[in-house]
Amino acid sequence: MIQVKNLYYTYPGNKDETIKGINFRIKKGEIFGLLGPNGAGKSTTQKIIIGILKKYRGSVKVSEIDIKDITSSFYEEIGVAFETPNLFNKYTAEENLLFFASLYNKETEDINSLLNMVGLIKDKKTRVSEYSKGMKMRLNFCRAFINNPSIVFLDEPTSGLDPVNARKIKDIIQKKKEEGVTVFLSTHDMYVADELCDKVGFIEEGDIDLIESPSKLKLDYGLKKVKIEYEKNKKVEFIEFDLNSLKNNEKFINLINQYKIVTMHTEEATLEEVFIKVTGRNLY
Repeated sequence: MIQVKNLYYTYPGNKDETIKGINFRIKKGEIFGLLGPNGAGKSTTQKIIIGILKKYRGSVKVSEIDIKDITSSFYEEIGVAFETPNLFNKYTAEENLLFFASLYNKETEDINSLLNMVGLIKDKKTRVSEYSKGMKMRLNFCRAFINNPSIVFLDEPTSGLDPVNARKIKDIIQKKKEEGVTVFLSTHDMYVADELCDKVGFIEEGDIDLIESPSKLKLDYGLKKVKIEYEKNKKVEFIEFDLNSLKNNEKFINLINQYKIVTMHTEEATLEEVFIKVTGRNLY
């Protein structure tokens, strides 16, 4: 669906490259996360793929079409939501979506359904200038799906949202993936990437260091141990065992048969810990 090969980009007037020969491939119906701190090159990569930034070196193809050869029909099939909402403040939410819908030749989504999807239906007649940052983010999210796109580009989709609305947005993204939509997601939020992405790419200073599924990364870079918290003499104690020898470990078997187990989990790494190990940098 999306294929990037040996991509380089330097902003006009800069000597140093912002993107330094990155490579990745995103399959149809996959959620791919570009994970990195601010200034790592996430948004620049997205802008190249959607045709905003020109004069790059390398190959970028979407649905087998070279980005250099795209026409207006390309934008009929993609949805985009940047981190900073681009909306008309003097218009109501409804008027904003009606305007954006008018830009497409294809049939668009029902505006009331979109607003209801993100919890803004009661505020559809309210001017955007009166919206909070979180409300603007949710309206901007609606804009990305108004043309029923097959590919969606989301930049920090849960930024500025409270936990309830962040959960709502993540559920929508997952549902769209189940419907076959391909999602390119850029974020520095490891929890969003971990929860949603089929694969993540670690980008730092314009270079991708590693691409893999979050679950495999956490296991590969975590400790091969299992930690058990158990109740003994009305106190909670804990012990660790080597994960590879549990089957023949008599102490482990006796423990789970003799005591009440409070928790049991493997000592897998978090995505942030993996990122730091791989790149030597923090996500924030």
